[in-house]
Amino acid sequence: MGAVEYVDAVVVGSGFGASVSAYRLAEAGRSVVVLERGRAYPPGSFARNPYEMSRAFWEPKDELLGLFDIRSFRKLEAIVSSGLGGGSLIYANVLLRKDEKWFVHDSPLPGGGYENWPIGRHELDRHYDAVEAMMTPAPNPYPDLPKAQALREVAEKLGLEAFSPPLAISFSVRPGAEALQKQIVETPEYGNIHGVTRLTCRLCGECDIGCNEGAKNTLDHNYLSAAARYGADLRTLCDVDGITPLDGGGYEVRYVRYGEMLADGRYERTREVIRCGQLFLGAGTFGTTSLLLRNRVALPAIGRALGTRFSGNGDLITFCLGAESTTESGATRILDPAYGPVITTAIRQPDGLDGEGQGRGYYVQEAGFPEFTNWLVETAQITSSMRRAASVVSQIVAHRLANRNESTISGEVAKLVGQGRLTSSSLPLLGMGRDTPDGRIKLTDGELDVEWTTATSKAYFDAMRTTMQQITQSLGGRFRDNPLWWTKRVVTVHPLGGSPMGRAVHDGVVDSWGESFGHPGLFVVDGAAVPGPVGPNPSLTIAAMADRVVEHVLENPKPVPARTQRTPSRAAPAASAAPADPVAGRGMEFTEQMKGYLALDETDPVAGWEIGRQLTQRFMFQLTITAPDVDRFVAGDDHTAVAEGYVDCDVLGGRLPVQRGWANLFVAAGAHREMRYRLWFSDLSGEPVTMYGFKTVRDDKGFDMWTDTSTLYITLLRGHVPPGAEGAQDADADVFGAGVLRILPLDFARQLTTFRGSGGGPLASIAKFGTFFAMSMKDAYLRPKPAASAAAPKEPS
Repeated sequence: MGAVEYVDAVVVGSGFGASVSAYRLAEAGRSVVVLERGRAYPPGSFARNPYEMSRAFWEPKDELLGLFDIRSFRKLEAIVSSGLGGGSLIYANVLLRKDEKWFVHDSPLPGGGYENWPIGRHELDRHYDAVEAMMTPAPNPYPDLPKAQALREVAEKLGLEAFSPPLAISFSVRPGAEALQKQIVETPEYGNIHGVTRLTCRLCGECDIGCNEGAKNTLDHNYLSAAARYGADLRTLCDVDGITPLDGGGYEVRYVRYGEMLADGRYERTREVIRCGQLFLGAGTFGTTSLLLRNRVALPAIGRALGTRFSGNGDLITFCLGAESTTESGATRILDPAYGPVITTAIRQPDGLDGEGQGRGYYVQEAGFPEFTNWLVETAQITSSMRRAASVVSQIVAHRLANRNESTISGEVAKLVGQGRLTSSSLPLLGMGRDTPDGRIKLTDGELDVEWTTATSKAYFDAMRTTMQQITQSLGGRFRDNPLWWTKRVVTVHPLGGSPMGRAVHDGVVDSWGESFGHPGLFVVDGAAVPGPVGPNPSLTIAAMADRVVEHVLENPKPVPARTQRTPSRAAPAASAAPADPVAGRGMEFTEQMKGYLALDETDPVAGWEIGRQLTQRFMFQLTITAPDVDRFVAGDDHTAVAEGYVDCDVLGGRLPVQRGWANLFVAAGAHREMRYRLWFSDLSGEPVTMYGFKTVRDDKGFDMWTDTSTLYITLLRGHVPPGAEGAQDADADVFGAGVLRILPLDFARQLTTFRGSGGGPLASIAKFGTFFAMSMKDAYLRPKPAASAAAPKEPS
């Protein structure tokens, strides 16, 4: 490999935490590279027509590199984004500070553990100030917008607190100027990376699908433009999948760069590498946590809290349909939810921690939708549309049959369009707040999986739905739940946690300054680091936390040498380490499956098994054990066979093929015999792993023959470690995990049916192997033993 690029800092992602980090680092003179998996979206480039929208989703395996990344889990749906600017491209612009008393400490969680915020509001306030100065939020300057006025009036009637939250939208050409629609926004001194004119807000309700006017103060228009001005290298379509610590400090980052679409409809892909002194992960809750989970082998000191404290920030959406209340003047109220920014007004329900409420607090906000969707909704009302069409056609036909000359049919066409009552009198209601952060993110079959349920937040969701029902009733509408609610599912646009900050390694992945407990120079600066729900819209808090982290990094520099070498993996052994191919002979094979538990960052198999069982961290393998030449296998001292198949372990990424494997059966080991297994495979990031395992076959007190032959003590080693120095005796092996596997009786019964012979005399080959097995067992259990022997590992209960 030639010279590899090296920079002071790599920032993965470009959302709120990543953009703030990139700007602060570049402003301080650090060399910075930002790696964003999505595209850049200048004003005017967001999808609007059906063809564009069909390509506006993120699924690289289907050659989709668009904006919307939609996830579906067991009890949760989530919508996140992929593009330069991260979640700011599709969020609803609200920048609220986390309530001071909602920074909880030692708040018990169902199933054990606590929600704990190691920082408080007083530590974030000046960072909130800094972010607001850059993003220049302002309340909705149009108080007479129908939906805003309606929500304020209803809140007052219900005795609730309503207010206009700060919105990161350019309503005027410069901060503080008069609000005017479709005016040219002044370019700040740091410029604009897109070089495209921005216009002030035209109240079209398209905030959540990308603002083609450029009125949203998204991160590409401020933090990222400022970072580029100071020299940050912003790279798009760069999807990071590998992280490895460098020997002596710093990190190697591996990523896929997407290029042009090829003739066969696939995007060109190239693999690239960059090294850095410090690494800042800001790829979002799912992106950052997934990246750490997929690189557990390369990052063995990542804490066991990885994947924990997941929360949807209490998100819930319901609908007020057909509101028929009247205004103070007696007219039927028009809500017109598509007119104005998506969110203009918020209602705050106090928390029990505030001393004025009960239970967990929350916010309710109206959630408008784009203007053009009004047409989609209205025309989707098939029955009423057909009725109107039939009425209009019948009137026109009647005029013709009566020979009446009526050339103006505008009234009939107006009837055909309809009155738009459904869309003008309906309003989505978005809730968020302090749900219970007891969810867990993990890998299942190599894919991200979230274990989370509404059950432990039932009181919270019930209270929020009651408030939403009261609002709907006050508006004279019909309350409708999100259709998914009846399956106990919710949709979140604010996923949080997975790599939480904590006070110590046992309850956090990073410390209060965002730095990994086990890997110095590795920082988490996005929503993944949040240890619980923020409550209000979390964007501002994520940005403020990142500003605090980077300020601390800059004020407390740690010398990290520029490294050009990564810690090498074990070299592959010579070909002679594998069983030689038979010249001629009788072969034999059988299939074996073993299952158990393991824990990472453990070296003792029994301790790893106990911890792994508590954490339900399963490990299994299915192997076909082949002796190509039974005569040679029996005659050899180490009785080596070939092992082929797969291992399956969620904490390593799911099912992983065995790239090379050895099985040594009944090898003499002093006073006893051992069955040894050595498997080479790689995790999802490509890091090589060796599983070494052994069964100890000896005659101890009691009947232990079944236990000895069905219990495998395993360790996981970094790199592809060749045969020769086994297990703990291999002083150079880097052990990063351990556990115990067993053959279950039913699996053993199946195993007996898998024996196959090959070559000349297949039955004879099976018979010879059977004789070898029986004699080995006889030697182990029936022949006299020396007076003393090494102690066997303690059997897990």
